[in-house]
Amino acid sequence: MTLPNGDIYVGAFEGSLPHRMGRYTWSDGTVYEGEWDKGKMTGRGQISWLTGATYEGDFAGGYRHGCGTFSGADGAVYDGAWRMNVQHGLGRKIFPNSDTYEGHWKEGVIEGTGTYKWSCGNTYIGNWKGGKMCGRGLMKWANGDLYDGLWLDGLKHGSGSYKFADGAYYVGTWSKGLKDGLGTFFPAGSKLSYLSQYFVCDKNCDCKPSLEKCEDKKPSFRRTLSEKLLINALFRNSGRISSRSASLDGWSHSNSIKNVLLPDFPSSLSCASGKDQEEVEGGALVYVREYMQGILVAETIQTNVAELLNRNRRQRKWQKKEVKRSGETIHKGHSSYYLMLNLQLGIRYTVGKITPVPMREVRFCDFGPQARISMYFPRKGSQFTPAHNSIGFHWKDYCPMVFRNLREMFKIDAADYMMSICGVDGLRELSSPGKSGSIFYLSQDERFIIKTLRKYELKVLLKMLPGYYNHVQTYDNTLITKFFGLHQITLRGSRKVRFVVMGNMFCTELRIHRRYDLKGSSQGRSTNKCKIDETTTLKDLDLSYAFRLEKSWRESLFKQISLDCMFLESQCIIDYSLLLGLHFRAPDHLKAVVEPQDILRATDFIADDDGFLLLDPLCQSKGLLLVTHKPDSVSSLPGSHIRGGTLRAPSTGDKEVDLLLPGTGRLRVQLGINMPAQAIKRLQHDGSNSGAEDRFEVYDVVLYLGIIDILQEYNITKKIEHACKSLQFDPMTISAVEPKFYAKRFIDFLEKVFPEEI
Repeated sequence: MTLPNGDIYVGAFEGSLPHRMGRYTWSDGTVYEGEWDKGKMTGRGQISWLTGATYEGDFAGGYRHGCGTFSGADGAVYDGAWRMNVQHGLGRKIFPNSDTYEGHWKEGVIEGTGTYKWSCGNTYIGNWKGGKMCGRGLMKWANGDLYDGLWLDGLKHGSGSYKFADGAYYVGTWSKGLKDGLGTFFPAGSKLSYLSQYFVCDKNCDCKPSLEKCEDKKPSFRRTLSEKLLINALFRNSGRISSRSASLDGWSHSNSIKNVLLPDFPSSLSCASGKDQEEVEGGALVYVREYMQGILVAETIQTNVAELLNRNRRQRKWQKKEVKRSGETIHKGHSSYYLMLNLQLGIRYTVGKITPVPMREVRFCDFGPQARISMYFPRKGSQFTPAHNSIGFHWKDYCPMVFRNLREMFKIDAADYMMSICGVDGLRELSSPGKSGSIFYLSQDERFIIKTLRKYELKVLLKMLPGYYNHVQTYDNTLITKFFGLHQITLRGSRKVRFVVMGNMFCTELRIHRRYDLKGSSQGRSTNKCKIDETTTLKDLDLSYAFRLEKSWRESLFKQISLDCMFLESQCIIDYSLLLGLHFRAPDHLKAVVEPQDILRATDFIADDDGFLLLDPLCQSKGLLLVTHKPDSVSSLPGSHIRGGTLRAPSTGDKEVDLLLPGTGRLRVQLGINMPAQAIKRLQHDGSNSGAEDRFEVYDVVLYLGIIDILQEYNITKKIEHACKSLQFDPMTISAVEPKFYAKRFIDFLEKVFPEEI
């Protein structure tokens, strides 16, 4: 039967609708053959697309739902459970690059427990969240190294044990992929039954564990931890999976665990010899080491090995390391709980509505306060909105097409954006770092900051948005705050709350040890020294460093800052700041003290075979290594800084470079992002020797920079007194706070922070 729209159906009908078995061919070439239920694909069937992709399995209500196999046009194959067209439940996937994963999926993303095998030979077994290794897991590298411990966002984070291919062990803690804190190192040749409770047994171990011997031991030690994690998860979730979804045509995930584990991994069983005192055989030494962000800061030889092992025996149970996270998690009962629910519901609705619209260039009508989506969300739901557990509210999404294009510029996927802000983990409320009274919220993955705005700030942003859009589109490396959404919620009683969603420039793989808000002023620009920690935002008078950059990088930095300031000047914006984040590659007591003549020498880039070192020759620090850029090897967190170009270094023939940090990976060096430098601090004389020559402390640092607070418009009637006070000028001197003057003062100050010479 040929339908009026050109589609063709051959099969059984019920009335005028396809029913039972039939074959349907769409006009675009898509073909479905299988079971129908009153006009909808329901039951078993097979569908093929013109691109070459195919699916064979269960359908329900027109969706791929149940169990089935999808073969993509790119060569990827997924065999497992589906829910409404996305992978959900247990499944196995072979990726186009020959990587394989088998385990749990959630809404199309790897989440739960599972095994991932890379084509290069690496294998991970354990917990996942949002497509990244997160929780407890075991990793085996192709070179024979193994790590069994805690992970966060794909990096080693928390307690763990690392076994080297040569037989050496390290037991300690990690922070974002780097050793951090105290740990114990056992050199190759150490044979301690204590080690077996943390790690897989060495093949040379006298106990020679096997799967058969496992059955005779206590149940709690029968399987590797990773295997127990997976099997327990299967039993825990088995009641939630329908028999149809769990069948997978005879494929069993628990069986696949053994297939993966047994050929490659010996059993992680306790190999206790029964002795009360463990001994170090062969005279091997045991080292207690202390690391700070991957840098070894202290090491001692443990003489009383029995005491060390007894202490560790009392701590056999894995304890998850507390992760210090900024802000307070918003939970039910929190004063911002319903406001958060409203914000998340509104963003899900509007982003979901604008995403299917075909991409196009923005138009004049896409800007301004009238370019908005307005909607009322009653608690019980409506024809267009879902029911929800919050209070009813009115929602406005300003300039949705403009912000959609801005997100596309920075390669922020709509689904990732919604998951980051609207996920089940909720937002975290931060204390305001300024005097504006604004409330700041942090997304669960820390990629985005949400700030409440005053009415005039919303008007300023809408007014400057056309120029801002053109500026960001023109200059890939702009340091100005990245905006991704502008919203307003109206609650009962006509209370209006306005929000702007911004990129978090401190969402990095490295720990930010110090952060500064710099305006180039001294009036009120200091912080209470008693309250300073890593999360404190310091001010101008607290900064005691000058920073040396590679010459061409400094020129590029100030060229971009000048362009950004010219734009802000054109928009009559004043009172903005430079937000500066510092990652120190070594703690304070590893600093180098140098003479003035050594400053230049200490900041030179010295070439080597692989790249070049930013090297202080006096302290021989090797914390900052620059190598030729390799896009496929760069570790890059998805965020608001992915758009800019990679910096080039003259010392390598003007090639693009990456920052290689031991234990962390390669970081792409961009303008304002992952920029290696040296922080130089002038030492104060004690006064005893008036003719003493200046001396300096030199630190290897990685810099992060951005221009923030750009919604303060020059307004002679409302803002002049405040601006004059902050700049230490008489309020009658009106010209002192004009945008042009402010921009010049701002740049002059930064030239002292980043001098050409010390």
